[in-house]
Amino acid sequence: MDRSPPISRIRAWYQALRPRVFTATYVPMGLAGIVAHADGVFDAGVFLLALVGTLFLQSAANLINEYADHRRGADQLKQAGQGMIIKHKILEPAIVCVGAILATLAGCLIGLYLLAQSGPLLWLIGIGGVLVAITYTAGPFPLAYNGLGEVAVAVFMGPAIVVGAYYVMSPAVTDARIADLCLISLPVAFMVSAILHANNIRDMDADRAVNKRTLAVIFGIRFARAEFIFLVIGAYVSQAVVVAAGLMPPLTLLTLLTLPEALRLIKIFNASAAVPLLHQAQGRTAKLHGQIGLLLVAGWSLSLVLPGA
Repeated sequence: MDRSPPISRIRAWYQALRPRVFTATYVPMGLAGIVAHADGVFDAGVFLLALVGTLFLQSAANLINEYADHRRGADQLKQAGQGMIIKHKILEPAIVCVGAILATLAGCLIGLYLLAQSGPLLWLIGIGGVLVAITYTAGPFPLAYNGLGEVAVAVFMGPAIVVGAYYVMSPAVTDARIADLCLISLPVAFMVSAILHANNIRDMDADRAVNKRTLAVIFGIRFARAEFIFLVIGAYVSQAVVVAAGLMPPLTLLTLLTLPEALRLIKIFNASAAVPLLHQAQGRTAKLHGQIGLLLVAGWSLSLVLPGA
């Protein structure tokens, strides 16, 4: 019988769910919300339900990742990283698997309800999201083990969430507006992919030892460092292009306040191979993603209340 105190179990599940990376959901959802508000189609109830459903699916992906990495031995050589609650014997593999199943079911049930309230586009986004959550590290062809992690995360934690959240609030959205939303979400897509890639740079040696073929492992450290620069700078460049195209208000360029931190992180990843420092930098990359998302929403909000902004 498990006699561990309740608070220790709460902390164990907190560590397993990795809520510090929930910004990967909050940021695209926040962007979808402010765009919907600007377009006059924001629905608070539907938005909150979509947010909860997406958080369930991200939680499921985190738990599946924990369980699948344990089964494949991918966590045995890691020196740092979030989760690792099975490796450190904080939770048993079976209970983590059950948690992953329950979180997936909860997300799917919310998705089915939203589907009934919206339309068929949500089938494509919802099924794709569930499949990515499951096959990211599990199944016969796990995406993260075959160089597809960054692409999958960029698509489904960027445009897919932004379009999906907007769509459930406004099912009559036009194809042209969907295309706009995909472009608007590009800075988010670049940065969320940068978080994952920072993680893969940190874990290169451990991943190579278990044949986890991330892009960093496949192409080596020089490519990996160049990719990190491409993803981080790509977030700022893509936003500038979107603003120039008139799809974002100029005040969203408040995100440029974060550029010094972005350059510091690039310097760290270009110069260091020390896992503890790279682990810290990976966490700072996640914070940078959250800061960019917050400033995007704040700048857009200011543009709605300041005349002529």
